[in-house]
Amino acid sequence: MPDENAERQLVVFDLAGEVYGVNIGTVREIIRMQDITHVPNAPDYVEGVINLRSRIIPIVDLRKRFGVTTKEITSESRIVVVDIAGEDIGMMVDAVREVLRISETSIEQASAIVTTSDSYYIQGIAKLGERLLILLDLDKVFSLEERPVLARVTEAA
Repeated sequence: MPDENAERQLVVFDLAGEVYGVNIGTVREIIRMQDITHVPNAPDYVEGVINLRSRIIPIVDLRKRFGVTTKEITSESRIVVVDIAGEDIGMMVDAVREVLRISETSIEQASAIVTTSDSYYIQGIAKLGERLLILLDLDKVFSLEERPVLARVTEAA
């Protein structure tokens, strides 16, 4: 049973009409969209790379990664730079909403009905009043097999 006083701090963002949250400890920074340099032969969900203060960062379109319809980039679109196993990766999202503290007791594990082999990265669902927030496990969004591919994209740039 979760500790009633335990909290989790999240960065909350919109993607394809849904609301997602990631642990704030994994987020390096949130930046506006910028020109992305495309890299040949990268996986389809990798848009390319950016130069962020002399660091080459691979940029992943989460819409493509999750298999949902892509959308035009808007003034609300952002790149959320996260640390996954010591590697910085930029995730394109539709908009960043807020930083939020939620109680561990408001989180339910995602059931087998909701998660499939393609959505094993869903860590849980948080109930926030009438809203539902999908919590992502970033270590599982990018599998161990994909991380070297992202590193090669960075090296190829």
